[in-house]
Amino acid sequence: GGRMPHAVLEVSGGVALVAGAGRGVGLGVARTLGRLGAKVAVNDYFADRAQAAAQGLLAEGLQAVAVPGDITRPEVREAVVAATRSAFGDVDLLINNAGVPPGMESNLRKFRDLTEADFEQQLDLNLRAITGLTRLVLPAMIERGFGRIVIVSSESWRVGIAFGLTNYAAAKAAALGFMRQLSHEVGRKGVTVNAVSLGTMNNFGYDEQAKATAVGRAGTPEDVGALVAYLVSNEAGWMTGQTLPLNGGAITA
Repeated sequence: GGRMPHAVLEVSGGVALVAGAGRGVGLGVARTLGRLGAKVAVNDYFADRAQAAAQGLLAEGLQAVAVPGDITRPEVREAVVAATRSAFGDVDLLINNAGVPPGMESNLRKFRDLTEADFEQQLDLNLRAITGLTRLVLPAMIERGFGRIVIVSSESWRVGIAFGLTNYAAAKAAALGFMRQLSHEVGRKGVTVNAVSLGTMNNFGYDEQAKATAVGRAGTPEDVGALVAYLVSNEAGWMTGQTLPLNGGAITA
């Protein structure tokens, strides 16, 4: 007999708010955290997507609730956090995965063709939504002496490509600067702040790029979920202020 040792990582019981979790990477992260015992609030810009994702998690026997809304709007951020709190309690784990505004994939343009509004749109979603949600959940984390904040970024902040990502990469880089500074402000309160920097994922069909990885394939939502699970675990208390590349070995520096 003897007692089974507990799993290497413990996430159980925490309340996770995952922004941009209606499908793809965000949904993979939400599912992983749910399977580890977290109560998951699924946010998405599209309400039907958030509802379908939450229903899918519930059908698996996980604890989930849909908290849809456009988190670039301050009043919506407040409503999303309030809905999460009323369903499950204060947020322990904040996963900022919303990063691609509706229509962005088909609308990439070089810098000389971008307007100020194109930059504002990216800063609203990839910087202000993150700082705004963090501001709402941080006080309770500090009070309880535990919190995990994870920003899902992309390698576009680090490596230039000719796709037309100046506005996107600028906003992503801004959030990483915020993450590093905040980690030092809250590190002694039991709150960690980190980022995951993703390479080519399987959701956009960039097959040629995926072949350039060391592993020879694009990343999956499950790949991201596993790394985020570590970052939000009780055991990851000494990991903070970092940007962890997850790119299949496409970039190895």
